[in-house]
This record gives sequence, structure tokens and C-alpha cells, in this order.
Amino acid sequence: MDSEPRVIALGFFDGVHLGHGALLRRVGEVAREKGLVPSGFTFDAHPGSRITGAVTPLINSPADRAGLMQRLYGIRDIIVAHFDSMMRMDWREFVTDYLVREHHTAHIVAGHDFHFGYKGEGNPRRLRDLCRELGVGCDIIPKVELDGITVSSTYIRTLLAQGEMERADRFLGHPHVLTDTVSHGKRLGSALGFPTVNLRFQPGVLVPAHGVYATRVYFENGESRPAVTNVGVRPTVDDQGAVNVEGFILDFDGNLYGQTIRMEFYQYLRGERKFPSLEALRAEVLRNADQTRAYFRDKAQ
Repeated sequence: MDSEPRVIALGFFDGVHLGHGALLRRVGEVAREKGLVPSGFTFDAHPGSRITGAVTPLINSPADRAGLMQRLYGIRDIIVAHFDSMMRMDWREFVTDYLVREHHTAHIVAGHDFHFGYKGEGNPRRLRDLCRELGVGCDIIPKVELDGITVSSTYIRTLLAQGEMERADRFLGHPHVLTDTVSHGKRLGSALGFPTVNLRFQPGVLVPAHGVYATRVYFENGESRPAVTNVGVRPTVDDQGAVNVEGFILDFDGNLYGQTIRMEFYQYLRGERKFPSLEALRAEVLRNADQTRAYFRDKAQ
């Protein structure tokens, strides 16, 4: 694949939201028209964090970002560059040597606000002019708006932090996702009468508002089940304070330890709170299970 000519989308693609989707759909169109490999370019770390030193929490892990690009938009190859080694590269060198010569890029797709190269001196106008000079195709995609708001990773991070999951999913264009290998917890779910799966957000990935969500989990064999998922510190049963993602998979009986599952978040059901007893907690989780079943039943209609 390294020697095949490619069409490539440029960006960081955190969240792979509707704005990113406009770039990636165009990549797919050009790939089909010209017989090119549909590709994406991204960095291993958020550029803003490296430039300013202020940590930007990510919507997705790098693996989830790549998975969304491949699963939703048919991107076959994703180039992940080390930002620290490229932040001082001249913008012309980035296009001429890195993209065209090293990665055989025949067509480039970028957003209206994409800046690149040393001090961000590369911009859409310069990119278009240089591509014309090199005989490389180029598309600059305008901003995408929804409800009069520009779709951006920054705005979606705010929605997730506030628990506005359904609105975040609208701006993403897909459910918010977490993929992880199921780990052993404290078997507290089993003690309450419903076995659960325990997942973790990777360091640096934004944790949504603590609370209970209607989710759907996808197993390695492609099957899926709805689940009631708690994101937080489980105040009724745990005093350690560590953030945990614990999903009660509805109508399922099986062992998922060691499997890698994908969890999709759909609706915020309630905030996390401490209950006076395990019996009260169990009753509330069963009520949340009914809410989750109703949500997916209505969604299917």
C-alpha cells in the first residue's frame, strides 16, 4: 500500500465529527473516481497541547479515532505522524517531500482552517497553490454548521463534560464510543444480581459527566446488546475514588473477560449518586434498565 497513489485527508480528527466527515466523504469520492487509496493523516498528540503546553483532553483514543475513520468512512490507511518531530518542518517540505514524495499523495483534502508546518505558516490558500504547482489535486472543505453552530471538537468536548450525550452524538454524527479490553472489577454487579463489564478511559481521554447512560456494547463476534452503564466512582459501593466505566449488559449471560468490546453512548439517564443501601441501588439500576430498553425500542421504530 505504501507505493500506491493515495488521496489523503489532513487533520487531527479528534471525535471524527460531522466536520471531519465532510473531508472523509470527499476522500472516498475522489478515491472511487481516480482509483486512489483513501487515506487520512493525523498526529500522535494534540498539536495544541504540544504548542501551548496546556493539556487538551481528547474525545477518543488514537485507536478509536482510527476505528471510526475506517468503519464510518472507509478510510483504508491512516498515517500517524509524531508531532514533535514535524512541528518545525517547513510547510512546503511537508507537502512536497513528506506527502507527495514519501507517501505518494496524488490528491489532498483539507479543512478551511487547516494550518500546518513551522509556526502554522501553511494554510489552505498556500496548500491549493502549491498543489496546483505540483500537479496534485486539492479540495478545501468549508466549515460545517449544525443549529447555527460550527461543528468542532472543542464544542463537543463541552457537551460531553456536561452529560449532553444526545446532542454530542448529533454533532459527532455517530454515537460517542469507548473501546477497551474487559477487565476484572470487584464483582459488585454480580453481588447485586447482574454481572457487569468494567472498562477504562485511557489517560488523556475526556471522561464524560459522571452518571448513568443508555449504551450499546458490541462484542468481538459482531453481536451487540443494550447496556446500562455507570461512569464515575460508584459512591454506594466503592470508596477508592477511581473513575470506572461499568456496564450492565441487558439480557446477556456470558463471560467477556479479556475480550475487546466497543461501547457506544446514547442517552444520559441520571447523575451518579449514593444510595442508602444496595437494595435501593439495585432497584434504581433495574429502573434504568427499563428506561434503556424503552429507548432502544423507540429508536428502532
